[in-house]
Amino acid sequence: MKGKVLFVAGLATGYVLGTRAGRKRYEQIKSGWLTIWNTDPVQKQVAKVEGFAKARISEVPQVLASGAKKVVSTLASDATPGEKLDSTIQTAKSTADDLDDVSERGAATKKSSSSGSKKQSK
Repeated sequence: MKGKVLFVAGLATGYVLGTRAGRKRYEQIKSGWLTIWNTDPVQKQVAKVEGFAKARISEVPQVLASGAKKVVSTLASDATPGEKLDSTIQTAKSTADDLDDVSERGAATKKSSSSGSKKQSK
């Protein structure tokens, strides 16, 4: 999904920058984009993403700091350069997995709270 969004954004940017129609066409595209952006369904999804990000943002620095500490201790060790590289790569993968876990916990928390509210409303 992320790749598709980036592709469409790149396509739109290329079209806008490469168009021969100039400023008038750019303004038409911008107006259309703003019309879509300001619709209720889009803004509801934006609010959901903002809420999720705000709820999980406090955990991200802790995970990154922990990963950075592991990398620094690995680089300061007496291991060979190859061992340091392997360990650093493994630490980076582990940190990425930890960040993914933070994201998944947030998604699971959101699902359980929304399903709980649905059950209560019945």
